[in-house]
Amino acid sequence: MSQTKRSPFQQAFYVANTMEIFERLAWYGMYTLLASYIMTPTTQGGLGLGNTERGLIMGVVPFFLYLFPVVSGALADRFGYRKMFLLSFTLMAPGYYFLGYAKDLGSFMSIFMLIALGAGIFKPVVTATISRTTDDTNRGLGFGIFYMMVNVGGFLGPLLAPIIQKNYGWQAVFVFACIWISVNFIPALFFYKEPERHGKNKPLKQVFHEMQQVLGNMRLALLVVPLLIILVAFYAGYIGGEFTLIATVLLIVGAIIWDLSVAKLLTKPSQQGVLPWYLQKMTIGNKPFMAYLLILSGFWTVYFQIFITLPVYIRDFVDTSDLVSLLYTVSPWVHDVLTSVNIDTLSSEIMRLAGKFNDIDALQAQAALKEITSTMAALDVRIPEQEILNSFGQIALSINANDITSAQGLSQTVAEQWSDKYRQVNPATILSLDFLMIIIFQILISRFIDKFSPLPALIVGTAILSLSMLMQGFAHGVIFGGLLVSCSVIVFAVGEMTATPKSQEYVASFAPKDKAAMFMGYYFVSMALGSLFAGLLSGWLYSYFAVELNKPELMWAIIACLGFVTCLAFYLFNKHFVSDIKQQQLAQKEPSAEQSTSTA
Repeated sequence: MSQTKRSPFQQAFYVANTMEIFERLAWYGMYTLLASYIMTPTTQGGLGLGNTERGLIMGVVPFFLYLFPVVSGALADRFGYRKMFLLSFTLMAPGYYFLGYAKDLGSFMSIFMLIALGAGIFKPVVTATISRTTDDTNRGLGFGIFYMMVNVGGFLGPLLAPIIQKNYGWQAVFVFACIWISVNFIPALFFYKEPERHGKNKPLKQVFHEMQQVLGNMRLALLVVPLLIILVAFYAGYIGGEFTLIATVLLIVGAIIWDLSVAKLLTKPSQQGVLPWYLQKMTIGNKPFMAYLLILSGFWTVYFQIFITLPVYIRDFVDTSDLVSLLYTVSPWVHDVLTSVNIDTLSSEIMRLAGKFNDIDALQAQAALKEITSTMAALDVRIPEQEILNSFGQIALSINANDITSAQGLSQTVAEQWSDKYRQVNPATILSLDFLMIIIFQILISRFIDKFSPLPALIVGTAILSLSMLMQGFAHGVIFGGLLVSCSVIVFAVGEMTATPKSQEYVASFAPKDKAAMFMGYYFVSMALGSLFAGLLSGWLYSYFAVELNKPELMWAIIACLGFVTCLAFYLFNKHFVSDIKQQQLAQKEPSAEQSTSTA
């Protein structure tokens, strides 16, 4: 039996992949440094916020980023992909530029939300382009190539961003992100050929009606959205636990009473879709698809920890000096580029902190040592406690003697010694290994898993992802911590390569042709929920287990357990819901067969 020949890829497929590279270059160049930037002291150009604010920013804003595709994907099917591409770049380019000028929580989240809106428009359109320009013969390979291109930008972003930040400051990181996005206007305007769309003549009313058929009606949204807002407000400390409990109970009870009241007015089931929204009962749209998205959100909750939690964990708990030595052995030039320390910034921070804690009793206080070590860690140097006491004590003596010149000279000398002896690898550089592995091995793994069904591949990929989380916990306090955490990132990449392309391919396989962008937009609902839960969970777990109890390994164990529970949920889904999904896949093929018969 001969194997079906793969169809060639269309021009729009290659243009979309090119735009994806630059969009990811901008996003990951900023996002892999974001956790560190949020917690970097304002004296170094950072926001100077805490773990709660970090979880809030990196959970809530990406939540909306991945929620926007629900609407933007449907609108793209109606108005055209090129227009939506251009709109997204118009929003993101200035957003990235001005984000570096935001200096408080409110302004930062507001501008970040502008970037989220632009990225939320871009995501379903680029994914739908891949879906519309591939078919059953090349879809698996097409999404594998697309995911590899995602990681070309993902690799270059965190590799270049630390170098830019150390040499030109934090503001330059956001300026370069603006430049990368602006480059995308060229392929969008001159090379992108609009793929055939089946829903371009639909009225907007029909578009929004079809959206309800997939997720659920307005009644359901009026329950879910307020519950999520209450959850975020409680986490941020805006409301107390008692108010949260009362408000949650009132919302749920109110929705049940509303449904019971509406049920008395409905004499026929067919009235449900005809009556005004406020006279309809709460309904879930495509139930198997909704169940799939909810389970997939567990996968993304675990996945996003590599960007939200891991950079801060490496900075605070992992000694990466073994990687520094390894890089020097491989290539002194690579060592100097990837582990460079800005000595002038380090020297000025040493001088500032020595002036703040200008006597030995103040230096020995736990709060003082914690501030000094965290400030130094933000500059990629990890200093032993006794070394801090000795060096800062000498500089403080000069300051107390009003010998500022001598203190500045000592600060410069200490900075040079520390940068040579105690330098660390920036967490973003370690994260770039994830993207590098995907660039090298994604096509190979995609070809291998192409013969497997999506759900078994998702289960295996999620299990591998969870295993990497356990490995990260063991990197705390060991001699080869940097090497171990790097290996955990490589294991993470294997799980990601196995699961993520299959999760998108699965949706594309049963998405109706006239709703391709809309279904791919709904795919991002799982990422929205996963991002929100990941951010809120990270802030709480890190504050309690890592900071308060000093047991970060327990934090990673809890995250890993969540991943294994998600594997079990995928298994149960495969047992109970997969037949419904197969019927939807069959329904998409039958019209095509009928059309072919009529044409013949």
